[in-house]
Amino acid sequence: MNYRHIYHAGNFADVLKHAVLCLLIRYMQKKDKAFRVLDTHAGIGLYDLSSEEAQKTGEWRDGIGRLLSADLDPQSAAILAPYLDAVRELNPKGDVTRYPGSPKLARMLFRPQDRLAAMELHPDDYLRLSRLFEGDFQVRVTELDGWLSLGAHLPPKEKRGIVLVDPPFEIEGEYERLVKGLVTAWRRFPGGTYCLWYPIKKGAPIKEFHEALQEAEIPKMLCTELSVKSDRDATGLSGSGLIIVNPPFTLKDELHRVLPVLKDVLAQDRFASTRTFWLRGEMTGSDL
Repeated sequence: MNYRHIYHAGNFADVLKHAVLCLLIRYMQKKDKAFRVLDTHAGIGLYDLSSEEAQKTGEWRDGIGRLLSADLDPQSAAILAPYLDAVRELNPKGDVTRYPGSPKLARMLFRPQDRLAAMELHPDDYLRLSRLFEGDFQVRVTELDGWLSLGAHLPPKEKRGIVLVDPPFEIEGEYERLVKGLVTAWRRFPGGTYCLWYPIKKGAPIKEFHEALQEAEIPKMLCTELSVKSDRDATGLSGSGLIIVNPPFTLKDELHRVLPVLKDVLAQDRFASTRTFWLRGEMTGSDL
């Protein structure tokens, strides 16, 4: 309840998460049928990077700020276009003062038939998110613990969907809770595409987290990680990862192309690295 994403909006972790979310949405839209995005920890939806909070940390400057000004190769630019075009649309004068959270980003990419269910527990953030989408019939904002929505709001009536689980990791046991939440959701909606975000930092139980996911025996799970610096002496975040369940068949090749570019653009020291591999599924354990 104390977490405020405004301090971190647009940082390197957001870049990875939101670039992949856009790819998942665009893949869903290859079919005419409607789908729903369930965002379990939605935040306020739109962030003012000129605010005192965002300026205090300035994390966006080493994230979306760098990426927008980078000279990208044509293939990487095409892969990242849905994401970067949305950010540019919010900043038509060229400076970066506004950044879309995941619910706003999803809504910007929607067709008329697509829907968003956004969960937010913090009362102030819920009110701001509700105001942002007031009158928008394609969006439903609910004041609810996002973990509960993994049972109560699945499967969606459209029978197609993306479930984004992006908890703040401000209390102990969040990695374990993420595994349990995924298992609960997958049993109710096994055909859904899931995108689970997690932090990488010194002492984080990443190996144990991955092993617990493998033991869940969910058939197709792709893991991708981006670290921008060494975690040896670092405090705070050194990287972040995503678990994608039922990923599009195109995603691994897109990540294989664009992640080295993101690493080069966003690196904060010489130990920056990426890896993408199957936790379960064909080619399990192999790096891409």
